[in-house]
Amino acid sequence: MGFSTTAIHAGNEPDAATGAVSVPIYQTSTYAQEALGKHKGFEYARTQNPTRSALEKNIAALEGAKYGFAFASGMAAIDAVLRLVKAGDHVILGDNTYGGTFRLFDKVLRDYGIEFSLVDTSDIHALEAAFLPNTKMVFVETPTNPVMTVTDLAAVSEVSHAHGARVVCDNTFMSPYFQRPIEHGVDIVVHSTTKYLNGHSDSVGGFAALNDETDAERIGFIQNSVGAILSPFDSFLVLRGTKTLAVRMKAHDENGRAVAAFLAEHPAIVKVYYPGLASHPQHELAKRQQSGFGGMVSFETGSFDNAKKVLENVKVCTLGESLGGVETLISHPATMTHASVPAEKRDKLGITDGLVRISVGIEDVEDIIQDLDQALK
Repeated sequence: MGFSTTAIHAGNEPDAATGAVSVPIYQTSTYAQEALGKHKGFEYARTQNPTRSALEKNIAALEGAKYGFAFASGMAAIDAVLRLVKAGDHVILGDNTYGGTFRLFDKVLRDYGIEFSLVDTSDIHALEAAFLPNTKMVFVETPTNPVMTVTDLAAVSEVSHAHGARVVCDNTFMSPYFQRPIEHGVDIVVHSTTKYLNGHSDSVGGFAALNDETDAERIGFIQNSVGAILSPFDSFLVLRGTKTLAVRMKAHDENGRAVAAFLAEHPAIVKVYYPGLASHPQHELAKRQQSGFGGMVSFETGSFDNAKKVLENVKVCTLGESLGGVETLISHPATMTHASVPAEKRDKLGITDGLVRISVGIEDVEDIIQDLDQALK
């Protein structure tokens, strides 16, 4: 089946009891059992829920995975996946990753004996040099948040597997519509479903998708044991969101390209970060690895004061954290999404005080551009 057909039908079988086309919200904490040890596949809602199960089947199918697990947040999903490594293991982490992911490694996992190195995973030679005898996992984002660096997933997977390490890819920025990391050799894909998968800025959640049965059993065990599950209502919201993922991502992509092109020509802008621009250093790789470029654009204004003026004068764009909603969201990574990253690391990565990140929505693109233009002036 094609992507849109899968998005609409996978996991979305009509309800057996009523024929309801939309999967019902099974808002229950437990299930009646017919007899001792005899039930209908559901015992306790932390362990199983039909609404959550439907979503897990749906997103797993979209990512081309056999197994899927829905969590209460993207960070909960990442945390569960990282429990596949243990004290004394080493993880290679992309140096330009989401601030919350860096914080998890730097402020939490260190205390449990997990070693990690920050590496530019777009540089395959730097990646190769970073492996240690105890390296068990490589964690990448592509494109990165917020400077949109693209990593060659096939090359990273080949090198990592040669060293006996799993590859995990955060695919939140692209969604499975534009990028399917498992097809490039990645072992585990994680998402913040809060973003494009849900698409309406009204739910927080996370997801992990994979094919390895042993790792899937372990992640499922962790999901049940720790209990950071996605609620039935949030599962329903994300399942509703994925039905329109294809049409939304096409609109985000079209608007993203137009906004990036406008910003690239604007005299007030120092630099634009968008893989869809021919000037982007990994533009050709992005064209091969992705089927589109999406709606995430970052741009350098030159100073904190300039960025502040833009952020305080937009009217159509909404100043706020997060991304991937139908509305355009604009943010200041240095003080918002990446505030937990030390200033010297931010500066080295290009996350300056003048950098602005925009999640281009699906409004009329002329209104978005006009809004940015008046704010820049």
